[in-house]
Amino acid sequence: MTLTVLIIGCGDIGITLGRELLSEGHRVIGVRRHVDALQDTGIEPLALDLNALEDAGASALPEADYVIYTVSADHFEESAYQSAYPEGLKRVLSVMEQHATPPRRVFFVSSTSVYGQQEGEVVNEESPTEPTSFSGTLMCEAEQALINHPLPGTVVRFSGIYGPGRDRLIHQVVEGRIAPVTPVIYSNRIHRNDCTGILAHLIHAQENGQSLANLYLGSDCEPVTMHNVMAWIAKQLNVESTETMQSPLRRRTSKRCDNRRILEAGYQFRYPSYREGYAQVMKEGGFGQAQKA
Repeated sequence: MTLTVLIIGCGDIGITLGRELLSEGHRVIGVRRHVDALQDTGIEPLALDLNALEDAGASALPEADYVIYTVSADHFEESAYQSAYPEGLKRVLSVMEQHATPPRRVFFVSSTSVYGQQEGEVVNEESPTEPTSFSGTLMCEAEQALINHPLPGTVVRFSGIYGPGRDRLIHQVVEGRIAPVTPVIYSNRIHRNDCTGILAHLIHAQENGQSLANLYLGSDCEPVTMHNVMAWIAKQLNVESTETMQSPLRRRTSKRCDNRRILEAGYQFRYPSYREGYAQVMKEGGFGQAQKA
């Protein structure tokens, strides 16, 4: 069956997911303010500012079988996060619920920033959320807006996303920088292609009659310290670390994400740990060749 999937905030994750769904024969509509990035992707572009949805009718957005809300805030400011997450999501839900055929499910791409744990605690979908930042607090508000809404909804909390073009950590290693051994800062990561893989998997699961939870934690299978990740990358690239990074790592939360629920839902990670994932990013980005040149 051909599905129609509406991706709100169709950026890197949305475009990658859209291409995957298109390859399966589905119809994909991408919503963003500026749609130039969707050219030649096969994704149908819809130029729209979510602020224009205030008091909008059902015709403001097309009907779809599934809606993926993966909006990014314009700036790291409270007002930008307020607009992008709780307010933007509520506006989309208000429009979609007016459709004669509402979506089968709405997915909200959230973040593990909703957790405030700092001592390396293991966290899962049942763990308390006590964010220490406005970004995490507003993400929590958006999550509850979806979970409490009459439309079927699922929140997916992704940890630190990396992948092609998301290679800042590799560049820091190349510059000779490394995270300290202490204080111990745990890093939870997920390759961009596993973000899209999880979302596609959950759509397929529902289509196959599987009952979905209202919340999944999307993180790879190996929580690890930031120091160990950077030391491993340095070893692969034969780079000597000359500078220890002290800040802003001290201000970060430190937890270990348990991904058991998404595994039990049948998802198999394409990149189960940072090793497979960063090896792919370094190969695609030509980092190994750059070091040998």
